[in-house]
Amino acid sequence: MFDTTAVTKAPFPVLYEDNHLLVVDKPPQLVTMGAPAGTASLIEQARDYIRRKYEKPGKVYLGIVSRLDAPVSGALVIARTSKAASRLTEQFRLGTVVKKYWALVEEVPQPPGGRWVDWLMHHDRHRKVLAVEAERAGAKRAELSYRLLDPLGGYQCLEIQLQTGRKHQIRVQLSARGLPIVGDRKYESQRPFPAGIALHSRQLGFAHPVGGEWLEFLVDPPSSWPVLRA
Repeated sequence: MFDTTAVTKAPFPVLYEDNHLLVVDKPPQLVTMGAPAGTASLIEQARDYIRRKYEKPGKVYLGIVSRLDAPVSGALVIARTSKAASRLTEQFRLGTVVKKYWALVEEVPQPPGGRWVDWLMHHDRHRKVLAVEAERAGAKRAELSYRLLDPLGGYQCLEIQLQTGRKHQIRVQLSARGLPIVGDRKYESQRPFPAGIALHSRQLGFAHPVGGEWLEFLVDPPSSWPVLRA
């Protein structure tokens, strides 16, 4: 795995960079893309970083192939060419990308490890995603696996691996089982969290879209997270 301690002059930690890719550690409370005018977003900050570093005139191409919700932190890959974007998108579609997250919840899940399959649907009026019956028109299948890790700061820490990539998937599937992520008021948490919510993109692995070599990144949670108990 790559050492993720080095931070460039970018406004976020850069984990890996070449002519095809930019892999970053997204801070919590930063929108990935699509922010209202005048609001900071990761994609615009990344464009400005590339423009300044390489003295590129005009518009800089960057392709977001997988988003993190604004309150979520951690590893995120951005394509620097359309070829890389297309090939990375295909890897995500085929499910060959390794995506592991850490989430803090208050209760121990039962059982402490396993697999969850739900059907999710966006609720426009409430602006949130709901777990619904499988036969509901428009519902999409969501699957993840999870295991219980050591406690963090008095909370239960889950490692979650996504098999699908639905909007708000982890947040909804946990909340549907009475395990809302700490700080996630949108999905029923009553506990505050210092920055964003206690969901972090811990590990990201994929084949380089041009060279083909396997790249894997392991990223510690931000300083707002509690310290791992010995």
